[in-house]
Amino acid sequence: MPRKFFRRYLPSHATVHENRYVARFGSFLHHHNLWHLHRRSVAGGFAAGMFAGLIPGSNPVQFTAAAFLAIAFRVNLPIAVIVTLYSNPLTVVPLYYMAFRLGQVALMDNSAAMPDFAFSLEGKGFADWLPAALNWLTSIGKPLLIGLPLLALLLSAIGYIFVRVAWRWYAIRKWRRRKAARQPGRNLT
Repeated sequence: MPRKFFRRYLPSHATVHENRYVARFGSFLHHHNLWHLHRRSVAGGFAAGMFAGLIPGSNPVQFTAAAFLAIAFRVNLPIAVIVTLYSNPLTVVPLYYMAFRLGQVALMDNSAAMPDFAFSLEGKGFADWLPAALNWLTSIGKPLLIGLPLLALLLSAIGYIFVRVAWRWYAIRKWRRRKAARQPGRNLT
C-alpha cells in the first residue's frame, strides 16, 4: 500500500519514544509493530478498529478500546484508532439495525420486531434526541446484545482479509510494473 502517504501523517519512532506522554506507559507503546506500516500490522490495526468501532459509546471510548486492542495484538495503533471513525452518527443506526438482524438470525427468533425509530423521535428537540435514541436502543434488547459482537467480529474479519488482499494486489501490481520497466528494448519515454 502507499506507505509514503501514511508516513506523512504518522509519527516516527524517534518522535514516539521521545514523547513525554508515551514515556509514562513504559515499554507498552515501544513495540515496533504498533508503528510500522507493513501488511500484517496495518491489516490487524484495521481489524481492531473495525471491532472497536461497534463498542457502544462515544469516540473516546472507541479510541481507547482500539488502542488497547492494538497494544494487546501488537498491530498498528494509529490505523486502529482512525478506523473506528466508520461508526459515526450517520452510520450508527444502519449498523445497529444490521446487528439487530444478525442477532435475530443467531437466536433463530424472527418474532421480535424492531421498534420504529422515526416515531420515537417525532416532535422531540435536539436536547431530547439522545435520550430518545438510547431508549430506542434499550427497547431492542437481546438480539442487539448478541448481534453487536457478532457484527463486530464479522466486520473485523472482512476488514482484515480485505486489507491483506488489497495490499498483496498492490504489491504484485507494483512488482509487475517494475519488471516491465526493466525489460530490454522497452521505450521508457
